Amino acid sequence: MLSKAPCMGHNSLDLAGRTAVVIGGTSGIGRAIALGLAEAGADVVASSRRADMVAATADAIAALGRRTLRITTDVTDSDSLKGLLNACVEEFDGVDALVNCAGTTKKVAALEMDMNDWGRIVDVNLTGTFRACLIFGEHMLGRRRGRIINIASLASFVGLYQAAAYGASKAAVVALTKSLAVEWASSGVCVNAIAPGVFPTDLNRELLDGTERGRELLMRTPMKRFGRVAEIAGAAVFLASEAASFVTGEVIVVDGGFLASGVNQ
Repeated sequence: MLSKAPCMGHNSLDLAGRTAVVIGGTSGIGRAIALGLAEAGADVVASSRRADMVAATADAIAALGRRTLRITTDVTDSDSLKGLLNACVEEFDGVDALVNCAGTTKKVAALEMDMNDWGRIVDVNLTGTFRACLIFGEHMLGRRRGRIINIASLASFVGLYQAAAYGASKAAVVALTKSLAVEWASSGVCVNAIAPGVFPTDLNRELLDGTERGRELLMRTPMKRFGRVAEIAGAAVFLASEAASFVTGEVIVVDGGFLASGVNQ
């Protein structure tokens, strides 16, 4: 006889009493996610390499009535990530959700790619995500509960002109997400990803504003506009919540219809 499934009420998206860490959470998409999680009730630690941006984002989180910490982090340094986790455990007793949002890119033809740039992009986008997943994942596995949300990209699925290193790293983030989801599902840790469409941020704005690249991306987006960073937060809140308790190994695409698009006129 099948047991009755639990009823998910409207409050299943409430993150009150939970602690979330957003790495790369002090600008652009990461900051929007950090504030969205805080608005949903979570205490949030938004960390990045720049102390001034960490402080500014922490002030915004505190203004929402949530607890936070001011800690800088470098995803290329495992000791830095361990320090972040330890500080969160000391302050909050544990971490319920991790969002890996640190990223970098460089527009360059493949034949002109400097291997040092290739290594830097892969180290931040892919290996940095893996480092954080391992360090925070071990903590979550010990507690037998947790949510990890990685940030993928349109480049995980389609080729972007002169972005080979970025595309390769982000495609690998999707594969990593699925692999960890399979390994950790039975231990109560859900691992998913969000693939943003085109959201102008400090990382990519110069590639989009008034450029042929920007015009092409707009043409291929059925909503005929770029995303607003606040529009990414809902997907993160869902994946961090009890509403997503049976969701793992998935990629939620938030792209205004870009990947669904074939012919738009």
